[in-house]
Amino acid sequence: MNSTTRGFAGRPRAARPGLPPGQYDAGDDWPVLSAEVTPDLAPADWTFRIGGLVTEPRTWDWEQAHALPASAYSGDIHCVTGWSKFGVRFGGVSLDAFLDAVRPLPSATHAVAYAHTGYTTNLPLADLTGGRAWIVWEYDGQPLAPEHGGPARLLVPHLYFWKSAKWIANLELLDHDEPGFWEQNGYHPRGNPWQEQRYSGD
Repeated sequence: MNSTTRGFAGRPRAARPGLPPGQYDAGDDWPVLSAEVTPDLAPADWTFRIGGLVTEPRTWDWEQAHALPASAYSGDIHCVTGWSKFGVRFGGVSLDAFLDAVRPLPSATHAVAYAHTGYTTNLPLADLTGGRAWIVWEYDGQPLAPEHGGPARLLVPHLYFWKSAKWIANLELLDHDEPGFWEQNGYHPRGNPWQEQRYSGD
């Protein structure tokens, strides 16, 4: 496993009831772990595009994204480094609303999420549909902080949190799996916390 930055190597873990295997409860803490430097990205400069295997590629700016039906996630998040955070609340728009607008082609099976920084991560399309993923810009009723992916990030809470790309810019739909940044550096292609899919081969 190469190019593992500080923080992604993990820390001692304590098993607790209700946690995925190998996780610990972070309590009020929300550790900041990033593969890249936090960008200076204002909401007015943020855009989100969906392209690739879709009927009608489309780009939304900040106001256009906020005009879509609001949606929220309340639940838990789990990081591959071992921490879990319970009872979090994110606000934004369900990714289904964006996907409905572009109409994915039947051949689309996977997606690569791109950040405004160039970071990438891959996901099966099935993990992004059916109310399982969001584009979020609020945390606990407040604007999402830049260090946590603000102005907007992808949220896929049922997978390890590296799949929830910060500073989301683009989603490219494909007919095959294409590894992203961490997946090219030894991490699992899917990242299911309950199956402890941390690294390639898990």
